[in-house]
Amino acid sequence: MNNQHETILANINAAISEVRPYLNADGGDVELVEITPDNIVKVRLTGACDGCPFSMMTLKAGIEQAIRKKFPEMKELVAVA
Repeated sequence: MNNQHETILANINAAISEVRPYLNADGGDVELVEITPDNIVKVRLTGACDGCPFSMMTLKAGIEQAIRKKFPEMKELVAVA
């Protein structure tokens, strides 16, 4: 891994850490799965977030916004199973 990729990973993980307490409060969590070469960020929603009817809103309004602040080059945030 090069330094740029490590910096991107650190920034995304920092963003996830900012929203994690809100997810944990409702019994859920999120984990980074992959960053594709074309800057698509893949995450997995776990716990109560997995299958929650509000999970897409959480993904777009909360997690995506937090990541985009730290990684504006992100093209898309995708939840994977």
